[in-house]
Amino acid sequence: MKILSILLILICSSSCQSQTNSKMSEDKTNPLLCDPVSGMCEMPAGEKSNQKTAIPTENKPVKIIYYTDPICSSCWGIEPQLRKLKLEYGDYIEIDYRMGGLLPDWSYNSGGISKPSDVAHHWDEASLYYEMPIDGNVWLEDPLDSSYPSCIAVKAAQMQSKEKAVYFMRILREKLYLYKKNIAKWENIAEAAKIAGLDVPKLKADYDDAEELFQEDLNLGKTLGVRGFPTLFLANADNNQLTVYGSKPYDAYENALLALFPEAKAKKFENKNSLSIFEIYPTLAPKEYAVIHNIAVNEAKIILEELFSKEKLDKKTIKNGSLYSKK
Repeated sequence: MKILSILLILICSSSCQSQTNSKMSEDKTNPLLCDPVSGMCEMPAGEKSNQKTAIPTENKPVKIIYYTDPICSSCWGIEPQLRKLKLEYGDYIEIDYRMGGLLPDWSYNSGGISKPSDVAHHWDEASLYYEMPIDGNVWLEDPLDSSYPSCIAVKAAQMQSKEKAVYFMRILREKLYLYKKNIAKWENIAEAAKIAGLDVPKLKADYDDAEELFQEDLNLGKTLGVRGFPTLFLANADNNQLTVYGSKPYDAYENALLALFPEAKAKKFENKNSLSIFEIYPTLAPKEYAVIHNIAVNEAKIILEELFSKEKLDKKTIKNGSLYSKK
């Protein structure tokens, strides 16, 4: 394979910003303030690493280190693209989910956000922009004081099963964005873990050790130069690397993968009227269904509503959209 030069794609659009220091009162930026319309989420100035960090591949041709956070609205916004990428190129990629710690605490006041209630309207706007269902009222009714508990819980879940941990994080997000559940609380974490098929007592017992794993993620993030969420670092066997930063259209992720491994061939899911996709992903928003099947969101809504009317699907509807699930 032709040796690629090392490329860096810094896409500073529609991303939530990480902040490893809890004291942010002097910054003009805010980790929960992302402007989807302008496509910019400014971040606090920090040290930049000029040293390339090796990203070892293991079982697949391309390794992806994905920095995210359960409460990152922009990460929820790229669920359609990531789900499609895994469907079409799952044979070629392995995704290493790393937690970034979006919200350490509330000891800051910047960007017009100084308390949880300030986030509610921002999340409602993000929901409309990404066309993914989000109810920002969780910040009014049962606000989170930190994203650290959910980040650590995901690391604890990874100690049991990487696959179940991905499903677990998805359930946490659904509980947060659609059901307005405070996922910093153990009872909500435990409920999500049970649905994901995790051993809940073991998850609780592993929590302390998972704190160390979470800290390792934060340390690696500094080394890699993570500046916000979502950030995806892609590398091939020759350690040629590409970085996709922020919420982008599907082509941005696909093109980065193909640049590193041109031999990859996409699997297509053409039967848009089939329920088979729900065997892979038990819950889907219309935007996810549309991106996966390469159709318009309005067309996806019509198809899903018809399946719902025929009682083939269940539906959870909130003020900013719906989520469909198999019965």
